Amino acid sequence: MVTLVTPAGSFGGPVRVAVNQSRALIERGHDVTVVAGTSGYRHPPTEQDGVPVRLFPARQAVPKTGFAGLTSPAMIRWFVSHRKNFDVVHVHLARDLVTMPMARLASVLGLGLVVQTHGMIDATDKLLARPLDAFFTRPILRRATAGLYLTEREHGDLVSVAGQQDSRLHWLTNGVPETAVDAAQRTTPPEVLFLARLQSRKRPLMFVAMARELLEQGMRARFTLVGPDEGEGAAVRGAIEASGHADSISWEGAASPDETLARMRRASVYVLPSVDEPYPMSVLEAMSVGLPVVVTDSCGLAPAISRSGSGIVVDHSHSALVDAVRRLTTDGEARADFGARAHDTIGKEFGMSAVATKLEQVYRDACTLRDD
Repeated sequence: MVTLVTPAGSFGGPVRVAVNQSRALIERGHDVTVVAGTSGYRHPPTEQDGVPVRLFPARQAVPKTGFAGLTSPAMIRWFVSHRKNFDVVHVHLARDLVTMPMARLASVLGLGLVVQTHGMIDATDKLLARPLDAFFTRPILRRATAGLYLTEREHGDLVSVAGQQDSRLHWLTNGVPETAVDAAQRTTPPEVLFLARLQSRKRPLMFVAMARELLEQGMRARFTLVGPDEGEGAAVRGAIEASGHADSISWEGAASPDETLARMRRASVYVLPSVDEPYPMSVLEAMSVGLPVVVTDSCGLAPAISRSGSGIVVDHSHSALVDAVRRLTTDGEARADFGARAHDTIGKEFGMSAVATKLEQVYRDACTLRDD
């Protein structure tokens, strides 16, 4: 269960995680359905990447609150009437009015409840979070049969929000399917790709500024942003126009989730200048197709990237980003070496087989705890 599925993939990583996990479990013989709110489709799909999906209209119940204010009454009605069809409910939990009511309901109905929070449930003093945490988040975390976290920081946040230590919290990495590398699809001159939501934390404007400086230094490369507008679109468009390099810097708009890997295969380098990015699926997907990656040192994947030599980790400064991208675009041998190690790292550390095995154990334990 996940908050929102849209044609542009606007909810980002949690949807990709849910679909990847579900496909891996289906391949092992399990019966899995992804349930989510939806908007933007004329005719909502019934499957995504081979995974059955059941989508329900999502509406904005609380204005000007983004995803947090979404709700889906039709989903709740459907779940109540179909609850006996499921052994375990795995909720990709966020502070919103789609997943929170569903998780609370699953717990009240006595179903095995597994919650996975993707860094979205953090310790916060925000005014709107207080009543939500009191009524939904804290009871859900305390009553869930298992909770899944990515980083030690996220583990600490979950303990803090729940208000108690919990042995039912389990570490689970994000995984991506292994895929073939096809360097022949890559373009000349090299293309540097930003594929993410155009949101301030992702720092798309820094990507444009980096591209402008490198082009003004005479670099032959293309710089492309792909992703839906989440507040930075107008500023990005203006920065591209003001750069004087609109022929080499472009924003293509959003790509649907099933187009992501194909789009990445055409690029040469993947760059995500985000600050405090928990565990970005887009970086793992880029690595899976053999792209060297550039991330900041506050990214949850930075240690793995540094350790494996899958790319370059930089501080938050503009100059560090420029230097890293310059190296990867001008040194073809280094680019190929980083990319090969990125692809190998996915198979060794982030493959879906290990993720599916861990989920099967968590689900078995959830069913046992439910029945006790």
